[in-house]
Amino acid sequence: MGWHYRKSIKVGPFRINLSRHGVGHSFGGRRFHLTTTPDGRRHVTVRLPGGFHLSKSLGGRRHRHYR
Repeated sequence: MGWHYRKSIKVGPFRINLSRHGVGHSFGGRRFHLTTTPDGRRHVTVRLPGGFHLSKSLGGRRHRHYR
């Protein structure tokens, strides 16, 4: 059994997401937002009236190089 941790801090239209995988961030409002995950993947989500939503991944993972 694994453990999970997630905490979000909201600052205006920005949201900082903390998890055991790292730090991600989001920008936007209720109808539209752009998210970057801790591993560098980016997603755009648009919510439409009636419970519909569209989500699209942008690009691939951003590789982090440590020196």
